[in-house]
Amino acid sequence: MEDVVILGSGPAGLCAALYTARANLSPVVVEGLQPGGQLTTTTEVENYPGFPEPCDGTDLVMRMRSQAERFGTRYIADEVVATDLQPGKLTISLSGGDQLETRTLIIATGASARYLGLPSEQRLIGKGVSGCATCDGAFYRGQKVAVVGGGDTAMEDALFLSRLVEHVTVIHRRDALRASQIMGDRVLANEKITVAWECVVDEVLGEDGVEGVRLRNVKTGDVSEIAVTGFFVAIGHDPNTTIFADQLDVDEQGFLVTTNTRTSIPGVYAAGDVQDPLYKQAVTAAGTGCMAALEVERFLATAEA
Repeated sequence: MEDVVILGSGPAGLCAALYTARANLSPVVVEGLQPGGQLTTTTEVENYPGFPEPCDGTDLVMRMRSQAERFGTRYIADEVVATDLQPGKLTISLSGGDQLETRTLIIATGASARYLGLPSEQRLIGKGVSGCATCDGAFYRGQKVAVVGGGDTAMEDALFLSRLVEHVTVIHRRDALRASQIMGDRVLANEKITVAWECVVDEVLGEDGVEGVRLRNVKTGDVSEIAVTGFFVAIGHDPNTTIFADQLDVDEQGFLVTTNTRTSIPGVYAAGDVQDPLYKQAVTAAGTGCMAALEVERFLATAEA
């Protein structure tokens, strides 16, 4: 029986691991399908405290991982396929067939990229359609690509791609960007990026690979097509809560409902993007990881008293 198991190895999970390890709780971290989480898809992190110069997201995560490991954190390279969250005996089933039993659980499984849901888009995922520009952008060097979205993620994707490709078209359904001012200004000032304002995607064109995108203006109804070979979706993320949703309280968007990281089951806590529909920043994820760890310490101390 473990004292604490942590699901997820992004900033939330690793910060929780650091604090629980320093409390001599010997945490076990199940790394998941994407070790390091979404931060590993970011090439330049310039808003994480303590790093005056931009740092690589993967490097930042690896520093966190090493720091937690130094204090005795153990890592399992596997993913969770089922949970049985009975207070006092929490059971975690892994894809490799192993099971973990633990007194407390910290869920830091993060969120996954959201797609438009178009049949043509779904058919071409992995064939020109991607939810991760930093993962797949290098495949489109010297080509023309499109990015869907108007927030900071879409702007970061467009700026990253502009360093690799011939041209980027940002597709946004509104007449103003939702991104922070600094990110929006950078995109609008970039000669290799244009914005298709007030447009939505009706179809991704191509049979065996992306050949273009059909757009529809939301105000005029006019339909147009642009030729691209890469189509990057940056419209947000869905929380990875499917295996918990029938046991833990979730909101209308599927995020775990927490009070100071406590979930609806005693001994089960949640941190990071899996319970954060609002901020979605690496630093806030790390902060809630710390909070969850402190809650675990108090819970176990109370149980032993």
